[in-house]
Formats: sequence, C-alpha cells, structure tokens
Amino acid sequence: MPRLATTLDQYEVWFLTGSQNLYGEETLRQVAEQSQEIARTLGASAEIPVKIVWKPVLTGSDAIRRAMLDANAADNVIGLVAWMHTFSPAKMWIAGLDILAKPLLHLHTQANVELPWSSIDMDFMNLNQAAHGDREFGYIQTRLGVARKTVVGHATDARVTGEIGTWMRAAAGWAASHTLKLARFGDNMRYVAVTEGDKTEAELRFGVQVNTWGVTELADAVHAASDADIDALVAEYDELYTVAPELRKGGDRHDSLRYGAAIELGLRSFLEEGGFGAFTTSFEDLGSLRQLPGLAVQRLMAEGYGFGAEGDWKTSVLVRIAAVMGAGLPGGASLMEDYTYNMVPGQELILGAHMLEVSPALSSAKASLEIHPLGIGGKEDPVRLVFTADPGPAVVVALSDMRDRFRLVANVVEVVDPTEDLPNLPVGRAVWRPQPDFATSAAAWLTAGAAHHTVMSTSVGVDVFRDFAEMARTELLVIDETTNLRDFTREVRWNQAYYRLAQGL
Repeated sequence: MPRLATTLDQYEVWFLTGSQNLYGEETLRQVAEQSQEIARTLGASAEIPVKIVWKPVLTGSDAIRRAMLDANAADNVIGLVAWMHTFSPAKMWIAGLDILAKPLLHLHTQANVELPWSSIDMDFMNLNQAAHGDREFGYIQTRLGVARKTVVGHATDARVTGEIGTWMRAAAGWAASHTLKLARFGDNMRYVAVTEGDKTEAELRFGVQVNTWGVTELADAVHAASDADIDALVAEYDELYTVAPELRKGGDRHDSLRYGAAIELGLRSFLEEGGFGAFTTSFEDLGSLRQLPGLAVQRLMAEGYGFGAEGDWKTSVLVRIAAVMGAGLPGGASLMEDYTYNMVPGQELILGAHMLEVSPALSSAKASLEIHPLGIGGKEDPVRLVFTADPGPAVVVALSDMRDRFRLVANVVEVVDPTEDLPNLPVGRAVWRPQPDFATSAAAWLTAGAAHHTVMSTSVGVDVFRDFAEMARTELLVIDETTNLRDFTREVRWNQAYYRLAQGL
C-alpha cells in the first residue's frame, strides 16, 4: 500500500522567457544563454525548494499557448516563472494566459546586476530591456485579471530567491489540495456552526474531494489488525516515546495501548487503500470503537496527514496543505484550538490544545505516551502523546465558510514556554503570544468571524498563506504587528463588497 507523500521532490516549476523574432538569431541565442543562467542561479539557491526546469525562449503566440497547455497537463508542474528578457509584445501572451490553470510568478529581473557604464551601446540596450519588457507583461496580466505573484530583483539576491521559494511552497500546497481526498468518519459535532461548510464549493475552489464514510467501516479495519502488527507497532512506541509504566507490557493498561495501536493500523490501512490524505473523526460518532482516536491521529498528522476534530473537514484540509508547504523545514503543522487564556495585564498568553489531537511535529522533545480519562464521548480512556510545543515563530490560520465564499484568517504568533509547568494537563499543547497584542488579536479574530479550530504551522509563516490565498482567489485577513482594530474592521467591510463583486453575476 502506498504511503502518503509529504515532500516537494516530485514537483517542478517551469522557467519561461519571453522575447520576439525582431532581434535576430544572434540576440535570441544570447537571450537563451542568459535566461538559462538565471534559471541555473535560482535553482542552485538553498532558498529554492522545487526543481526549476528551463524551457526554450518563447517568441510567438502559438508557442506560448502550447507551453501553457503543456504545463496545465503535467501533474508534476506546480507553477510557472515568467521573465520578459527583452521585449515580448504582450498581445502574444493573451491566448496563453487566458488558458493557464497553474500558479504564475512574474520575475522582474535582468541578466546583469551592475550596468557596464563605459561599454553600453544600442546592442546592449536591445538585449537587456526587461525594464520595459516586463512592464508590458505586467500590463497584460492586469488587463486579463491574472492572479500572480510579482518578484523584483536579481537572481543572486537572497531576498528574491526567498520570495520565490515561499511562492513555490504555496504552489505545492495548491497542487496538493487539488489531488486531496478527504475521508469524514461520521458527521460533524451536533449544533456546532463553524464545522459546517459547502463541500461542493470547496472542491471547486480548492480541488479537494470531501466525502463521508460510516465509522463502522473504520471500526472493521481497526478490529482486523493482526496481533503481530500490533506487537511491532507497540515496540515502535517503546522506542520513540517515554511510555507510562501502566501502558508497558505487563502493566495493567497495556491492553489500552494495544488497542490504540490497532486504531493506528486500521486507520492507516483505510487511508492508504483509499488514497486519502486527510480525514476527520467525531467523539459523538465512534460506533464500536473503544477509544476516541488520539495517538493514531497525532502520529498521522506528524507524517503530513490532514486532520480536523469533530468532523471539521475545512481545518483538516488546511493541516494537509500546511504540511506540504512546510515539507523539509523544521517544525510542523497541527490542528490547534485556542482553549484558554492567561489574562494578567502585560502578560497575556493563549494556551492552545485539543482533547487529544495535537501533532508532536510541533515539539522536538521526546513525547510522553500516557493514558487518562476523557470526560466526553462515553468510551474507554484513550492513549495519547503529551508534550509542549517548541518556542519560536508560528502562524495560526482558520478557514471559514462565509456563505457566499470562504475566508482565511491568519494570526502571526510567537510560541513561548509556559510560565509554569503543566503537570495536570495530559495533552499536546502550545502556549503563544499573538501579534500585535492579545486584545487586538482576539477582537480582530472575533470581528472576522474566524473559526475556533485552526492549523498551527511552525514551519512556514504567513507569507506562504498570502501566496496560497492569491492562487485560490480566496479572501485572507492577516492579524500581525501592523494590525489595528479600526482599519481591520474597515478591511472586513470592504472585502464583503469586493469579493461579492469579484464573483460576478
């Protein structure tokens, strides 16, 4: 059975160069050489996480249109970088841009960093005229309403490669969402509003397929796990985690750990056989399962699976997208929930957690594998990993259905160490300080109507989500160090008008 891929190795981005036949073969030869060098320079940067593939210089409408069609048809191509090396008349790009279905980055650059002042002649000027060639290209993109990212600067500039790398990660998340299949085990929690949503619109907007399976099918897979496979997985737990004595072999709760292992084996086999990259569960719909899945969910999230608790498929989608976007970087992505506050003036903090399901990818420390009662669900005590997220920069992002569209809301935060130990809180947890401050952050979040379930990413920041939102043509409200409530409230109101008008009739 295939394992879920959470890597960027299979992806590539095409590098397209625009010119025209007006300048002759010698100039076009130099254009090709210089654009290949730019592509090689970008590809050699540590900031670039995806393979860059150079394509022959484009000089006419038919070739441009064919390049776009080929990119659309190639599943491993997640986006295009376009540069107008000389002057590529923009009407040549209309047909191609009109059919392009992949993310686009417009790189406004040139071959040389410094002008060779003493030797500049008209041959040099004809060859190196991206300064106005890219302006022609920018015009037609705006005229056609093309969603794109624009990056300005030389390929040797770390800022430039960093911005391109960020866009590539967003494009990888966009590609992953368009191949994502999500399994809902049961329905969402009764009476809860934010876990609802338009699954058909989600498939249209993000490409994700969201469907439901009865929890009995999951239970059948769990109960089919063999003793030998359970033994092997329990041995893996013993090696990776600090296992509570009562859960070890011979301990009076060892059977609970074995059942937790059976849940992981059954859940994993169901997801792999169905090609699912994300899933949900609900404590209100467990059927014959003896425990609410905790340990299994945590471990699968750490591998890159999307997950949403209480049937929250929108957050599950976000977790999977964030995991792909952060592939290869330290940290991880996890379901998170703002649970409770420290409201001491000047020392305000948010304590985030969930019943069980926070990913251990947020922590570099060895997690503790424990068993404790769970006050809801009416099932046996579940096993779970207990840890505290590492301190450092992070972002929490929510996806909400606003009736006529989806809305992303992101808050830039700093994860910190808890002020004191938490010996009686047996869950994975994170403590953070939100930007710009607690009161403004919370008020803005509530003003936006953002969900209480989020994805926390400690591997990628808000800029990746900005690029993703642009690709998805989806509203994104950012709460960061520049936010003030008056302007934020205005933005919410303006966006209501803009996005409704942007949808057309």
